[in-house]
Amino acid sequence: SSNEHKLNFKKSKEACLSYIQDALLQKQWKRAAEFLTCYVESLEKDYSREHIGPSEMIWRIGTEILWHHSQSSMKEFNCFMEQMKTLGVKRYLKVCLEHVFHLLCNGQTDEAYQNLSLAESWRFGEQTAIQDKEMKLVQAYRGLLDYYSWSKQKNILLERGEDGFSDLAVEQEMHGYFRKAAVNLKEIIKIPGVWDIFVKCYVDLLEFYGDHNEARQVLNEYAYNSKFPANPNAHVYLYQFLKRQRESKKSLISALKILHDIVPSHELMIDFNTMLQKSKKRKKCRLGLEVIFAALDYAGWKENAKAWSCLARQVKQIVISEKHIDWIKQEWNSRKDWWPAFHFSRYSAKRNWQENKSLSYEKALVAGILLGKGCKYFKYISHQGCKAQLKRFRMLKKFVNRHNPVYLRISG
Repeated sequence: SSNEHKLNFKKSKEACLSYIQDALLQKQWKRAAEFLTCYVESLEKDYSREHIGPSEMIWRIGTEILWHHSQSSMKEFNCFMEQMKTLGVKRYLKVCLEHVFHLLCNGQTDEAYQNLSLAESWRFGEQTAIQDKEMKLVQAYRGLLDYYSWSKQKNILLERGEDGFSDLAVEQEMHGYFRKAAVNLKEIIKIPGVWDIFVKCYVDLLEFYGDHNEARQVLNEYAYNSKFPANPNAHVYLYQFLKRQRESKKSLISALKILHDIVPSHELMIDFNTMLQKSKKRKKCRLGLEVIFAALDYAGWKENAKAWSCLARQVKQIVISEKHIDWIKQEWNSRKDWWPAFHFSRYSAKRNWQENKSLSYEKALVAGILLGKGCKYFKYISHQGCKAQLKRFRMLKKFVNRHNPVYLRISG
């Protein structure tokens, strides 16, 4: 019967998809390709009975298989993508973009540009308006490739020096790429979203031609416009621009303060701490201590010698001056239950001593102040340093022993 046929077809299709999924998860690309072929053939026989066309599923699965299959070629991939473009107008631009990404990954820049140009000229009734954002993305990637061409021409001219810029034809070609790239890149970054690569390229264009005010406006908008999603990179780009422009320390600190609030483990926290420590304002010095403590809460910083050096230097200054011991105490109170095992175990001491003696010195100083002269980490490192007759470690041991009362104040 018709109902029985539909039921059998549905079961068979679901089983086939299950086999495909299993093959994909196990990275059995040949097996997945065979099942996908069966799946497509069964749909061709019974496609009219399906309520929803499965073209997107075929596109997604097929792309994944061709990307990884050992015997697939660019010719086959291109052929497959062209077929996918004809399966549904609603996904036409998305398929075009994925095709372009694959071409770029394989170094076929000219073919990618050609595909973007064809996609940009695509029109299909109301679908054109519905896919306005996808069209802007197509135009933006074309702008990105125009930027790439501009950058190549610029580097050629810079290598030639003054003689290069006397070549009017090459210079005009470079300016042509600039105009096309700038128009498309400017459009995409008006839309709220994460557009890191487009923003970086657009700012590079503006800076090269001396339009620093426009570059500043773009970066401020990208970083501070509430319509855009929170994005640490936006504040990184703004900070780097301000640094290139030799802006005031106040502006640099302001940019990094927001980055610290979003990503306290960012690598730029070293720069942030250094600037804050150099400040004469009490509030900023206090923030500097908070910043470096917060960074060292993360596993990626455990063996960062610069970070431990920053903390050791500031802790040492506070201990010597005997001012603001309460700052250290406040930071340590929330960490004293887990930092000893996280940073200052005997195992860590052995490994740090073997791998990086400078790191072990900085950590031992901090450990000695925070946990006292009886700390396992401090005892091991100072003993090894004195045993190796390193003057620096003998002085470290004396310093911690002399200031042991500070540990008592910190520990309460």
